[in-house]
Amino acid sequence: MPVHSLRCTLGQQAHFETPPNQRSRTAITTTTTITPIADQVEQMAAATPPSLVGDAFASTRQRKVDAGPGVVAEPGMTFPDGALLTATGEATSFAQAAAHRPAVVIFYRGAWCPYCNIALRNYQAELAGPLAEQSVALVAISPQAPDGSLSMQEKNELSFTVLSDPGNQIGRQLGILNIATEDELAVNQQVGLDLTQVNADGTSDPVMPTAAVVDADGVLRFIDVHVDYTTRTEPAAILAAVAQLHH
Repeated sequence: MPVHSLRCTLGQQAHFETPPNQRSRTAITTTTTITPIADQVEQMAAATPPSLVGDAFASTRQRKVDAGPGVVAEPGMTFPDGALLTATGEATSFAQAAAHRPAVVIFYRGAWCPYCNIALRNYQAELAGPLAEQSVALVAISPQAPDGSLSMQEKNELSFTVLSDPGNQIGRQLGILNIATEDELAVNQQVGLDLTQVNADGTSDPVMPTAAVVDADGVLRFIDVHVDYTTRTEPAAILAAVAQLHH
């Protein structure tokens, strides 16, 4: 089964696998209606005054990028699952959310992360409609408690499913867990961020922002991992990966 791999800059890692029964590719197109994620992040950075805290965040982030993502799941594996929670606190799972459909899964750090808010707003604008037309589920997952998921869903007017993964059960199995270093925890404290009070299980570890595409049989077909949490997978790249599922 051929696997196509792409290693990008800024600590980004993407892998794609072509399904064995693929005969042709069905293009999914969308009209760009908002500024790309990368450009919005640049605009936010340009509007943020320099500060010692900002420099500290940049320094800890760069050390993580230099270290790389570690061992990340490869396309072709069965997508893992766990005991998840809906935005209103009910027990659920990825399988329930996907409901036997192909799915795009977005792993994000939490409602407290400005880069996550930018990304999920873009995904709402650029992905929600085209994916629904193709009967492809769109699911966002973070380790935060359900009230954080609800906050993210409401303030960004998200129409897609937003779930909590207590303990990063799925993220851990995919190899996308970001183990917080002492330096990172110290910088977080400088801005009043205590992830033990945010995450559903009281731990301090977020996930690395990741986009995954899972087929209707629950097999991982594409994964794009970002060690640099200021970067994200653009909607066009996700739509291109979804298009590979059709035959």
